[in-house]
Amino acid sequence: MDKVYQVVELVGTSKVSIEEAINNAIAQAAKSHGKLDWFEVIQTRGFIEGNKSKFYQVQLKIGCHAH
Repeated sequence: MDKVYQVVELVGTSKVSIEEAINNAIAQAAKSHGKLDWFEVIQTRGFIEGNKSKFYQVQLKIGCHAH
């Protein structure tokens, strides 16, 4: 059966890791759109403080079934 997806674009953030930034964006999308099917990382950014990575941003496209 063919499927049609709605695509949501979000930026997740985290002070801990890139993976947590991804999961934060997915959790927010799930609150608004219910069951999600896939994600694609579009961009990954970070901020530097004291010569160390301090904060992560990950831009995602998240796919869910269109209603």
